[in-house]
Amino acid sequence: MPATRTLDRARLGRLMERELSTFETDHPRSLALHERAKGSLLDGVPMNWMVRWAGGFPLFVESAGGAHFQDVDGHDYIDFCLGDTGAMAGHSPASTVAAVERQLARGITLMLPIEDAIAAGDELRRRFGLHFWQFTITATDANRFSLRLARHITGRSKIVVHDHNYHGTVDETFASLDEDGRVGPSYGNIGPAVDPVETTRVVPFNDIDALERVLADGDVAAVLFEPALTNIGIVLPDPGYHDAVRRLTRDTDTILIIDETHTFCAGPGGATGAWGLDPDMLVIGKTIGGGIPVGAYGFTDAIGDRITDTLERDVSDIGGIGGTLAGYALSMTAVRATLTEVMTDEAFDRMIELGKRWTAGVEDVIASREVPWHVTRLGCRAEYHFIPHPPHDGAEQYAASDPELERFLHLYAMNRRILMTPFHNMALMCPASTEADVDRHTDVFAAAVDELFGD
Repeated sequence: MPATRTLDRARLGRLMERELSTFETDHPRSLALHERAKGSLLDGVPMNWMVRWAGGFPLFVESAGGAHFQDVDGHDYIDFCLGDTGAMAGHSPASTVAAVERQLARGITLMLPIEDAIAAGDELRRRFGLHFWQFTITATDANRFSLRLARHITGRSKIVVHDHNYHGTVDETFASLDEDGRVGPSYGNIGPAVDPVETTRVVPFNDIDALERVLADGDVAAVLFEPALTNIGIVLPDPGYHDAVRRLTRDTDTILIIDETHTFCAGPGGATGAWGLDPDMLVIGKTIGGGIPVGAYGFTDAIGDRITDTLERDVSDIGGIGGTLAGYALSMTAVRATLTEVMTDEAFDRMIELGKRWTAGVEDVIASREVPWHVTRLGCRAEYHFIPHPPHDGAEQYAASDPELERFLHLYAMNRRILMTPFHNMALMCPASTEADVDRHTDVFAAAVDELFGD
C-alpha cells in the first residue's frame, strides 16, 4: 500500500447514499416524530442545531442510562457523545438522581441558599484551587459574568480570546481572525450585538508573541482561554505555552480566566489541576450537575477582595450579574452529589484509561491501513483529525476539516449503534463506559476505514 492513502470521493458518495438509505429504513418512528414535530417546532427540532445530525433527521430517544441510550425504534446505542459533555457523568447517574429526587420534595428554587451549596463550593475549591465560587445556570452565564467583573475591577474595556475559540454564546467571544490576520465576526455569528472589533482581540492558539502584542497597550481587562481548544477539534498547548500566558498576564495586570467546561475531561481538576495552571478566575458548567442545568465561576482571594471593594451591595441584583434561578436549590444538590459521588477521582482514573484505550484502538487502525490521519487525546476525551500530525492551532485544524467525510463516519457509526459527538470526530468517556464499548467502536471504525480505502 502507498505511504498515504487517497480518498476516492466517488466511493465516499456511494457509501453515503447507502448509509442514508439504511438510516431511514431503520428509524421509521424517529422519522415520523420528526415530521410531526414540524407542526410546532421550527424545522422539527427543539434546538436549532439538532437539524445537523448526520442521518438527515435526529434520533428520538426513548430512554437513557449510564453510557447507553435507546431510541424510539428500539435500538440500543453506545453513547460517546454524552450530550456534548453535558452527560459526562453518564445518563441519570444513580447518586445524582437520588439526591435530586430528595430535594424535589423539599424545594426546587428559593432565592435562598441551602447547605448543599457550601459542599459544592468546597469541592470546587478542592479540585481547582480557587477560593471563592458563585453559581449560574450555564457556563455561558459564568463566562459573561466573569468578563463583566473583570472589566469592572480593572476599568479596562477589551478582552482577548483564541482564534476558533468556544465559550458558549457570549457575544464578545464570537470573534476570529481572517486570512489577513484581522479581527472580525466569527463565521455564522447570528445577529451580533456589536462588531467584535470594538470589544475583542484574537490571537492564534499557541502564539505567545501574538498575545504579547495585544496586551502591550494595557487596555485588556481579561484573557479568556480554554486550556486546549475543543470546539474546532482538540488542539493541545505547546510545552511552556500556559506558563508564558500566565507570565504575560501578570506583567500587564490582566485577569486570566480559564474556561474548563469542555477540558474538565483532563482530570478531576480539569486541565488546571492536571497541568498545574494558576488562573485568576475559572469557569465550568455542563456536567458538574449530572445533567441538571448549572454553571459556576471561581476566583482567587485577590480577585474576591477587588470585587468586594468596588461593587456596591445595592446594585448586586441589577448590574447584569446573577439571575433568579442562579444558585437554585436543586442545582446545588445536583452539583454536590455529582462531584462527590459520581465524578470522583477514582472515576476519572477509569475514564482516562478508557480514553487511552479508545485512542490506541484508533491509532492502530490508522497505522495498519496507512491512512494519513492523527489522534489527539485530552484525558478521557479523544478525537481523530484528517491530517497526519497534531494540529498546532485552530486555523490548521479548520483547514483540515472535511464535512462530507465527517458526516459519513458519524452516520456509519450511528447505523452500527454508536453515537459520536456531532460536528467532531470526538469520543468522551463517562463513569459507566466500558472496555467493550470502546472495542466496539474500534471495530466499527476499522470497518468504515476499510470500506473507504479498500481496494
